[in-house]
Amino acid sequence: MIVFISQLAGTEPELLRVDRIVGKKISILGMARSGLALAKTLKELGAKVFVSDLKDEKILKSETNELKKLKIDFETGEHSPKLLQEKDYLVLSPGVPGDIPIVKEAEFLGLPVFSEIEVAYWLCPAEIVAITGSNGKTTTTTLMREILKKAGRKTWVAGNIGVAFSGVLSQITSEGIVVLEVSSFQLEKIQEFKPRISAILNLSPDHLDRYPNVDSYIQAKFRIFENQDKSDFAVLNYDDLLLRKKAAEIKAPVLFFSTSTGLEEGAYIKDKNLIVKLGGKEKRIIDINQIGIKGPHNLSNAACTSLIATILGVKPETIAEVLKEFKGVEHRLEPVAEINGIKFINDSKATNVDSVWYALQSVANPIILIAGGKDKGGDFSKLASLVKDKVKLLILIGQAKEKIKSVLGSLTETVEAQDLAEAVQTAYKKAQAGDAVLLSPACASFDMFLNFEERGKVFKQEVAKLK
Repeated sequence: MIVFISQLAGTEPELLRVDRIVGKKISILGMARSGLALAKTLKELGAKVFVSDLKDEKILKSETNELKKLKIDFETGEHSPKLLQEKDYLVLSPGVPGDIPIVKEAEFLGLPVFSEIEVAYWLCPAEIVAITGSNGKTTTTTLMREILKKAGRKTWVAGNIGVAFSGVLSQITSEGIVVLEVSSFQLEKIQEFKPRISAILNLSPDHLDRYPNVDSYIQAKFRIFENQDKSDFAVLNYDDLLLRKKAAEIKAPVLFFSTSTGLEEGAYIKDKNLIVKLGGKEKRIIDINQIGIKGPHNLSNAACTSLIATILGVKPETIAEVLKEFKGVEHRLEPVAEINGIKFINDSKATNVDSVWYALQSVANPIILIAGGKDKGGDFSKLASLVKDKVKLLILIGQAKEKIKSVLGSLTETVEAQDLAEAVQTAYKKAQAGDAVLLSPACASFDMFLNFEERGKVFKQEVAKLK
């Protein structure tokens, strides 16, 4: 039986934690998607909201115009003392680090500091499925949504996937399910956030430009299980040795998925079929060759999603139908075009080294790889053997190009480009029929673009010009 958060709290869903909002003086740090959505929601619920962002107002024109329309007080270009004066608490947008001076000052003054997903959780009447990991979050979250929709369940998808959790709260009812893609940044300042089902797909070094070491990053990820208990579920990748070892730290019942090992309980591969076994009952989901999204990483994503869907009572045939139909998400190994026998693939969402490692394994053609951007502290040497074996030309862009060149440049022909447009043109000139031009940066996009989505769209625009 599904037990809703509101029932556990002993309150009606529409009254859930609203007492923490009405009449409260709340500051929000950051005007990006999440900050703006939360500001609007809190204002509508009767809070006195103040929003602060270090960027100049000229850069934030659309955001500040929206705040003016909503009659929400704000500041740009600084974090002034007004941000903390006579406030009940401070809320951080995901992109704002929790160790900047103004946040440290708030904590020194005893002012509570929360993440956007924590505050949104207080107001959510539905049960939550939360998915995190270093790679595959968006694909798995989107696949989860499609399966639940096919099963006839009311479903809302939000979080790190691009739609703020607080931005969909007005639509959510207690009969539905919220599927959240959750980043380590969003988990840093939770307090009560408690999903019904939490999953970690995998762990590899990432965001080392924000975290002092890998352990800090992993610790942030593991907060997804922090408030779960025996009434919840934790879903983990058995093939990830670190996750397997750390499973003992989790209070909720743990279920594993694996693409390499048979399991007593969970999701696994048997005779080339994806199987889910719960309560001693084995259910065949699908022949793995019929799964629409290809590659070993996507088989793992499909196993995780099938396990979660089965926990939620979705029938195997429904899961199988979606797994056959689903072709992936935008900016993740997205086929863009084939021009004169040359394939162009947009993997702009590959913002870390592990993502590129998976991408290179998934492309069978000889590869012209476009990589680079804002360095996140990744170890590019992990790509060495794949670059040597599969990449015929490496084209480097952005701030990290010299670092990548020093690690990988001697393994294959390597050139630099001033921007993505030049990189695409160079790739096309150098390519032959049967090659694949792959944008898979292994870096963040913020040195040249607003986000990875803009980077992917620019890539697709430049490819379209070649036609």
